[in-house]
Formats: sequence, structure tokens, C-alpha cells
Amino acid sequence: MAGSDLIALPEGAFEDVASRVGLSLRGEHTGTGLRFGIACALFNGGVTLRLLNAALEALAEAGTDRRDITVAWVPGAFEVPLVARAFATAGKVDAVLCFGAVIRGDTGHYDFVAGECASGIQQVQLSTGMPVVFGVLTTDTLEQALERSEPDASNKGREAALTGIEMVRLLRSGPFA
Repeated sequence: MAGSDLIALPEGAFEDVASRVGLSLRGEHTGTGLRFGIACALFNGGVTLRLLNAALEALAEAGTDRRDITVAWVPGAFEVPLVARAFATAGKVDAVLCFGAVIRGDTGHYDFVAGECASGIQQVQLSTGMPVVFGVLTTDTLEQALERSEPDASNKGREAALTGIEMVRLLRSGPFA
């Protein structure tokens, strides 16, 4: 059995858990009527554009109207949390998607930027109660960043968009609503 087989959720797991609890919740992947703010870093822009394009495709496929999506371009990943907070506190979006690419180099710059970006995004999410999705690639090499932003189903931008939709729907269901 491959490692990915061991960490993947087994088929039928949702049904099994639902049969053993009072309420089992999962957000739907329906983007109709949802509004998204997207903070996208310009630094390593060739990679972040690939993430953004995949996210926009996923949102369109899920039924999100393009007029309900706002993209704010920021200089780099370090600036993403501030714009995420601005989106989250303005009350005009349901979720924020954050895109950037921090690629390890020969200096300690990577550790500071990647860590602070992640911490800032999490802080915005927890302090506002709004889904703020971490779609920032933190890789050792450019090749890894390009692999994670391929224009296919494995693209992390696509994954972030679906996570945003799912989290909004989840938080609007059951005991959370």
C-alpha cells in the first residue's frame, strides 16, 4: 500500500461516521451566491498567476459569478495577510483566498516570509471568523512550485478555491448557523 493510500480518507468514511453520531457536517462545493476576495502576490508572479487561474476556473465551475470575485495584487507573500484582513473586515466577501509562492533560497529570508505569512493568514481567520484560505506555496525549489501549480486538478489554487467554498458552506450549516 502506497503512502498516499494510507493518508487518504477511505471511501465510505463520511457515511460511517454519520451512522455513529448525531450530526456529521460537511460543506458543499456550491459557489453560487458566494463572494470572494483574493489576495495574490506579484512576487514569483508566474507561479501565483497559475494558482489564481486555477482558482478562478474552480470558482466558475462551482457557480460563482465573476462579478462576485475581487482580486487584489500585493507585492509579495509578506503583504498578503494585511489585504486578507482588509477583505475580511470590510464585510463584502464571504471568504478570502490567499495566493503566493515562497521559494527557499540561500538566505534565511524564506523562513521569515513563509512563517509570518502563514501566521498572519491564520490570525486573520481566527480573529474574524471568516474563512481565509492559505494558498501560499512554500517550496524548496522552483520545480516544486511549478509542480504544485500545474494547470490540472492537483493545482493548489484550485484546491484553495474549493476549500473556501466548503468552509463557507460548513460554517453556515448545522449548529454554526
